Amino acid sequence: MKDASAARLRVLRLRDFRWFFTGQTLSTFGDYLALPAVSIAVLDRTGSASDIGLVLGARSVPIVVFMLLGGVIADWLPRDRVMIGADLARLTGQGATAILLLGGHSQVWQLMCLQVVNGTASAMFTPAVSGLVQQTTPPELRQAANALRGMSQSATMVAGPLVSTLLILSVGSAWAIAADAATFGLSAACLSRLRLSDSRGPREVLHLVRDLREGWSELTARTWAWSLILAASVSNMLSTTFTVLGPVVSERYLAGGASAWGVVLTAFGAGAVTGGVVALNVRPNRPLRFAVLVGALFALPSLVMSQASSVVPIAAGAFLGGVGLMVFDPLWETVLQREVPATALSKVSAYEWFGSYLGQPLGLMFAGPVSAHLGLRGTLLAAGLANLTVSLAPLAVRDVREYSAAPDPAKE
Repeated sequence: MKDASAARLRVLRLRDFRWFFTGQTLSTFGDYLALPAVSIAVLDRTGSASDIGLVLGARSVPIVVFMLLGGVIADWLPRDRVMIGADLARLTGQGATAILLLGGHSQVWQLMCLQVVNGTASAMFTPAVSGLVQQTTPPELRQAANALRGMSQSATMVAGPLVSTLLILSVGSAWAIAADAATFGLSAACLSRLRLSDSRGPREVLHLVRDLREGWSELTARTWAWSLILAASVSNMLSTTFTVLGPVVSERYLAGGASAWGVVLTAFGAGAVTGGVVALNVRPNRPLRFAVLVGALFALPSLVMSQASSVVPIAAGAFLGGVGLMVFDPLWETVLQREVPATALSKVSAYEWFGSYLGQPLGLMFAGPVSAHLGLRGTLLAAGLANLTVSLAPLAVRDVREYSAAPDPAKE
């Protein structure tokens, strides 16, 4: 077991993957660093919760609107250059935001415009990631690469808000946003060190509609792919119920109130890191079936919170939910990178991210109104049961149940 794990970790010896992994980790850390800093900055500036929503929404909307375009561009241009450009755009946008806030003359509309830049750049960056994993790793090491990425994302999910809070309390939200800008500059520097050979051949003139149709055809030709993307998109939408109602339940019913919610979120992050470790070491013969079964644990946080009145079982459910999420993601990404041609991978990945980002705002929008009719715990129970059902539904697809993994070289 130990020898197999060491063999899989040799992916970190690959120069290009190592620089890519470092750059993406820094970029993701910047994303999680920014969210509380921007919220507090707007609150300090205007005191309005509505203004926070406007500024954060200004980042979210272009992610949805431009995600598919980002996939087309990442399959047309060198992916590392697309990601460098996106990081430099975010460096500029967040740097300008910090300067405005430090100067004390920022207006909400200015902050919104700069967050549009940030969101648009994120829409260019995200679809390129899966394709760059494919370019920087051999097939036998891609699951290890995706698992390490998942572990990194889980760690930054915890560390980003923590560091942001420390910076806000010590030097202020503007400097926290300045630190966020710096992470994008460092990410761009790392990505500039890549020396990639591109096997996709010469580029034709960009045809947006044709290229989107090509990505759609590649996706719909694979029943296992579109069924899993559809299920994951709905699952993400339903999981936002836990995000919205969890703090309210914690405040009203759990000892410790807000601190109890912090314990639950920390447990989820710890579970996500653990899930990454599991994904690094398992090699199931039926990876999609295994991913769906373990991924169904993602429904547990809502289900447990709907029934429990103590933080301990809720934190345990959150931990298992994190495990499920980060076991599913690397296995899914590895199969996608194995089966989809390099010329279409970013476009197919963009459809996946588009569904994910589109579902989340809908879930955030409806969780509150639904809870007014069903109650907090009733809504969590309904969302959890629906999430469990949706998560397991792809098992009805034969290709999901029977897809076979490639042999594991680490065991040979």
